[in-house]
Amino acid sequence: MKLSTSPYLVQKEILDNMKTSNLLLLSFVSRNMKKLIKSSQIERFKNISHIMYKNRRFGPKVTVPGKYSLDTIMEFTESRKKTKNNYFQLNVSGKVIDFRLFKNCNYPEASFHPSDKESVIETIHNYFLDFFGDTVEYQWETYYDEKFIPNLPNLTLSISVGRVYFEITELEDLESFFASSPIFNHVNWETGVLFNHESKFYQVESVRLMLYSNTVPIFLRHFQGRQAFLRCNECAILDLIEFINRWKSGEEYQMLEHLIIILLSNGIPQNQILNANVVKLIDATKTPPTHTLPKVLKSAYSLSTDPITSHSYVVRETDNRVASVSVQGKSFCFGVWKETEEEFLRMVT
Repeated sequence: MKLSTSPYLVQKEILDNMKTSNLLLLSFVSRNMKKLIKSSQIERFKNISHIMYKNRRFGPKVTVPGKYSLDTIMEFTESRKKTKNNYFQLNVSGKVIDFRLFKNCNYPEASFHPSDKESVIETIHNYFLDFFGDTVEYQWETYYDEKFIPNLPNLTLSISVGRVYFEITELEDLESFFASSPIFNHVNWETGVLFNHESKFYQVESVRLMLYSNTVPIFLRHFQGRQAFLRCNECAILDLIEFINRWKSGEEYQMLEHLIIILLSNGIPQNQILNANVVKLIDATKTPPTHTLPKVLKSAYSLSTDPITSHSYVVRETDNRVASVSVQGKSFCFGVWKETEEEFLRMVT
């Protein structure tokens, strides 16, 4: 039975039960087949929150979160002369690209010559934008040692530095790398040192840091992004109070949405923050609203920030907006609402 000559409902039933990787491969057959897949899978593609490029030394792997597991839809790799006979060619948006399939894999591998790497990835990325839609978020996740960063539309850039200790010259190289690169959407780093206040590092939208020395106050004074998750060995209560007061003044942290600090040693004394008169309290008999929002960098099955539910909150002087403040055990959580104090209190039940 030919799929192209079957009734539409039969076609849709067959396509509905195919993996995303197989749909993508089938879409290369013809424009009509691509059009059929797109029209029959509108709802399915709408439910794809993000598509991830995992950059590796020999080329990125592209995955889509499935219902129960990640669905790899394509790999990119440098062409190998010894296996040239295993490739077949497809015309992708006017560019002829070599592909091959593996017996144990249900996804294609796109091959590129080193000089043509960026062009091949760009062509297929643009194909994704048309096939899956430009409302899907595309994430490029790489390591500092793998410095290839393509210039692609609709792309969230994430980098893991991956090393704890740097020599001075290496740290200077890392800072130069941030200075010469586009501003990253997310940085994951374990470190005992931080850059000076002029570094583009502090403009990153989202960070996940393990800080081995007392660099939390340096980070808090200079961070200009939206979301931060910090683990640290040291964090003084006075630094947290200073941070809260600076946010309340409205002079800094205009973009901040969500901050979590986990202290790995001693707990954070809640009473010292309450006694410093920097927070307001909701009646203990009432239920405060829960703060959560979409992550800048989504993981496979974690799309939102950790929820913050607290009876403590602060108000920004310049626009009357509210932030929930939670201090429990070894964690300090700070979630900024778009609502004013009056609107926020109406959500209390």
